[in-house]
Amino acid sequence: MIMRSRFAEPGLSVARAPAPRLGGPTFSLGDRVRRLAWSACWLLLAAWTPPAMRGWRRALLRLFGASIHPTAIIRGSARIWWPANLTMGAHASMGPGVICYNVAPVIIGDFAIVSQRAHLCTGTHDVDDDAFPLVAGPIRIGAGAWIAAEAFVGPNVEVGAHAVLGARAVAARSLEPHMIYVGNPARAVRRRRLRNML
Repeated sequence: MIMRSRFAEPGLSVARAPAPRLGGPTFSLGDRVRRLAWSACWLLLAAWTPPAMRGWRRALLRLFGASIHPTAIIRGSARIWWPANLTMGAHASMGPGVICYNVAPVIIGDFAIVSQRAHLCTGTHDVDDDAFPLVAGPIRIGAGAWIAAEAFVGPNVEVGAHAVLGARAVAARSLEPHMIYVGNPARAVRRRRLRNML
């Protein structure tokens, strides 16, 4: 699903004018104010918190509209662009330094792991339009999947259940369940052999 003018509710709206390429804002003033409030809140109240304060970080994300399971883990150094576009399942985790640029929904399934400094990017631009508008698409990470350190997941990508995206790999297309992917662009190298499935 590609979104051009309005992101999934409760999302953010794209400013109509002036054109961002000419120096105007991409988002409306109201949305920019809400994002400023969120960024300040996370910086002042969560970014510095130790790992054990995961409940506090979950509560703060929920306050801004995120859907976070009570057992999910989000590190304070993670950077979440807009909480209302984030869903995390049971025991899902977002590691240190993760960049979650979620102008469209990011859904992280039960027991899925997003490791340190991985980048979940739901936004791109229409390169065939001279105005270069922002285009967004959701990311879905299936149950038990692992996005390894510094890997990149682009818009409209679905990572299948129990799939693995190796360190620094780049997923621009969806990944099949139970497969291990490496490289840029990501390519399947073998099937994952799970011995102790939960």
